[in-house]
Amino acid sequence: MASKNLSPVTALVRKSSLSEQFRGLNRAPVWTWPPLPRYALLIVVAAVVVAVAWLFFIQSSKEDLERAQQDEQKLRTEFQDKARKAANLDELKKQKEQVTQYVSLLEKQLPSKAEMDVLLSDINQAGLGRSLQFEVFRPGKLVVREYYAELPIALKVTGRYHDIGAFVADIANLSRIVTLNNVAVAPQNGKDVNSGTLVLDATAKTFRYLDQDEIEAQRKATSTSGRQRRR
Repeated sequence: MASKNLSPVTALVRKSSLSEQFRGLNRAPVWTWPPLPRYALLIVVAAVVVAVAWLFFIQSSKEDLERAQQDEQKLRTEFQDKARKAANLDELKKQKEQVTQYVSLLEKQLPSKAEMDVLLSDINQAGLGRSLQFEVFRPGKLVVREYYAELPIALKVTGRYHDIGAFVADIANLSRIVTLNNVAVAPQNGKDVNSGTLVLDATAKTFRYLDQDEIEAQRKATSTSGRQRRR
């Protein structure tokens, strides 16, 4: 049985043999290299491939992690927002109920199409009830808005100062919304203001809500107008 301890001469020979395998490699094709250099090159190439793959995997994982962190922050923000809304749900319901009641009250103050004649009669009666003389009472052209219609009424009445003031107060206290615009008060026929007879010249505006058919027609008209402008 051979001894496990190599003599110095044998070790030197083997070392020389190993170094000989690495000589002249740059002048020979890889597949003609001795076994030891080929295996060494294979190990180096495999190590480089593994290192590159590992770096690519780390970079991809890093990007996935960043996206996951961004999604987490977005979801956290949405959760906090919904949590605040849920905490204020009862208060929001109360506010919605108050707004609904307020809108309902405003709708009651707006006459319907059938009630407009009654409102015009109420305005006229308010003036006659204060002993005013109507020189002009002329409803104008109806102006249709998105959800309501506006009717201007040209007014010109004559009467005493206190009667005109009471008439204006009566208009303000009507159950329906009526506003006075472009108000001008002057003595009648250029007389002195102390004569007691004044002329009130104004434009009264009253409003009514649109019925469902009118709302649909208004929306269609608005939509058609928008398309024409885009063309």
